[in-house]
Amino acid sequence: MEHLSEEEFEAILEAALNDLPAGVTDELDNVALFIEDEPEDGNTSLLGLYEGTPVGERGQAGFELPDTIFLYRNNLIAFAEDREHLRREIVITIVHEIAHFYGIDDDRLHEIGWG
Repeated sequence: MEHLSEEEFEAILEAALNDLPAGVTDELDNVALFIEDEPEDGNTSLLGLYEGTPVGERGQAGFELPDTIFLYRNNLIAFAEDREHLRREIVITIVHEIAHFYGIDDDRLHEIGWG
């Protein structure tokens, strides 16, 4: 797909956030979403990343740093065939990373179609 401006990407991201399945964000607590151009290690196939402690493994509430979900703009754009595909991949990536917050691993995500 051709290059997108930050504004175009942000508009597609906003549409994708509105398309998240009902209930997927209902229990999210202390999670921040960040958009980065690419992963620090230069991995060109990684579309998103969850960093944090899954909800089932948390200790005493209130004493943990926020969990983070990263979306990698350049990798998503390179992966997408067009703007609609990009929007769908952003939705899939966000749901996938939120699932890690809930403690769902990659194998299970692939089984249920969010891999």
